[in-house]
Amino acid sequence: MPCAKLIGKRPVTMSTTLAPSPATPQAVRPARARATFLMCPPTLYEVDYVINPWMAGNVHASSRERAAAQWTALHTELSRLADVLLIDPEPGSPDMVFTANAGLEFNGSVAVSSFFHPERQAEEDHFRRWFEQHGYPILDLPRSSPFEGEGDALFSTGISRLWIGEGPRTVASSHRILASAWPIGTVALRLVDPRFYHLDTCFAPLSDGSAMYFPAAFDAPSLARIEAFYPPAQRILVEESDALRFACNAVNVGSTIILNTISPKLSSQLEARGFTVAQVDLSEFLKAGGAAKCLVMTLRH
Repeated sequence: MPCAKLIGKRPVTMSTTLAPSPATPQAVRPARARATFLMCPPTLYEVDYVINPWMAGNVHASSRERAAAQWTALHTELSRLADVLLIDPEPGSPDMVFTANAGLEFNGSVAVSSFFHPERQAEEDHFRRWFEQHGYPILDLPRSSPFEGEGDALFSTGISRLWIGEGPRTVASSHRILASAWPIGTVALRLVDPRFYHLDTCFAPLSDGSAMYFPAAFDAPSLARIEAFYPPAQRILVEESDALRFACNAVNVGSTIILNTISPKLSSQLEARGFTVAQVDLSEFLKAGGAAKCLVMTLRH
């Protein structure tokens, strides 16, 4: 039987084309038998600047102690379901904790992000070095084509298509580059609400073939693309109050969905579909414009 849980309640120089690095192995790495994710401890997390609407008014307003407790609750819950690998945070990169933005892994290679904002560009070399040390061939995007990894690129169930956000942080030219490098169909979704600056803040493909999304975050053509792919019974429309809690910024492992605290109504909807809903208070990370999915990058191979 599905159930709902509340966890951690607050108490307490780029190449100009996309190409593999010279050392790229030819063989495709095998898929992992167990879901695997990458996280970064929040020991250096801080809201030091403003690069999205959520950060405005929250500079130096976060509690590192509460953030650590909330991150640990998320890590603990995720570790029950999957393997979790860690990358060390680096001084001067307080947003490294949001590893979803590190890049996008497909068929054993990683397209490392080319961050739009200079404040985050120092992260690129740190993430690239970690991927290289762990055997991943690297795909680099040019600075002229900003791309922010899983923040703006999400696979549908079965990896039948790649949904890519187009908006404040990822531009359309990056879509064409990825499509030319990988044998995967890509579909652009244009973001129109600055509060939902990344696709993973307002759209979540789920393991049962459905999608959870906030319609007002997209323009009309993008909504039509979503509706053409997902029949009505597979659409979970999120109301604004839950969208602002980053309900769509969810980590889905099998029949479990891990996310920030949400309304009983949405939790019941998900439970009715057979999901176990694990709610983790991530209020400290909302101050920087992130929640569960932002803190996690998926590694499929």
